[in-house]
Amino acid sequence: MSQILDFSKPLYVLAPLAGLTDLPFRSVVKKFGADLTVSEMISSNALVHNSKKSLKMVEKSPFETPYSVQIAGSDELIVKGAVEILNEIDGIDIIDLNCGCPVPKIVSHGSGSSLLQDLDKMGKIIKTIKETSKKSMTSVKIRIGFQEKRPIEIAKVCEANGADFIAVHGRTRAGKFKSEVDYDAIRQIKSAVSIPVIANGDITSYEKAQWVLDFTEADGVMIGRGAVGNPWIFYQLKHGEKDIDPLLKKEIILEHFDQMIKFYGDYGAVLFRKHLHTYSKAGYRGASEFRDRVNRISEPAQMRELIDIFFNPENLLTKL
Repeated sequence: MSQILDFSKPLYVLAPLAGLTDLPFRSVVKKFGADLTVSEMISSNALVHNSKKSLKMVEKSPFETPYSVQIAGSDELIVKGAVEILNEIDGIDIIDLNCGCPVPKIVSHGSGSSLLQDLDKMGKIIKTIKETSKKSMTSVKIRIGFQEKRPIEIAKVCEANGADFIAVHGRTRAGKFKSEVDYDAIRQIKSAVSIPVIANGDITSYEKAQWVLDFTEADGVMIGRGAVGNPWIFYQLKHGEKDIDPLLKKEIILEHFDQMIKFYGDYGAVLFRKHLHTYSKAGYRGASEFRDRVNRISEPAQMRELIDIFFNPENLLTKL
């Protein structure tokens, strides 16, 4: 286990986010400090039906070692079939089961956080993955309940059925992404199970990550939305730096852009607009004009030149 992930010091993990944590984004955070990256959530059903889109989502960057693929599913046989397909794909180290997604489309199929309503079924699916997988580790991403909080009960089912570690989002399904994160529940889980626990939910800054690690005594933090527009959070955590050098920030943004073009071709420039909208919010002069220009550019060289000029440290507004 220690060869794949070293739990002797805090682990910094990128959470899977649909439409955001694609290969280019994952490769950037991995290069600049994340210990583990996880694919976007992939439907077991889609894998079994040989969906080209899903197989594309499994692809990883050369930087991504170790690499985890997250699957969703509610049928043991289909999940088993999906794991067998993943067994044949090199470069995957961990198979992760999503038991946390609150999206109605996923829940209505009995997947994601819906499994928290039937812990017997959830346990059987985890066991099926563990017994079928030829990969190094099996992990589970959970919430602390569906309607009511049942943190310890849920975590113990994961442990009993072979999960090597768990990532805990400190909300119930009913809490979606709005309710307050219950870090105390994560702390309770940590003291109740013997497998490593990764804390997740509303970790948006270097300081917050440090506080969550101290308070929950978790083995690491998993950061999702807190890394969007802020991928350097992993660099800060890895190097223990509260502040980030604007030149490094620019280097990371350009690296992200280059990876987008490499993966998506010229269309990557259009797809990168949403990221530039977020990146440019952090106190740069002429940000609204910049966003306006970005929306009209689809040619990669032209966009790269604009990024290069705009994110110069000299263009930063003076911090008070």
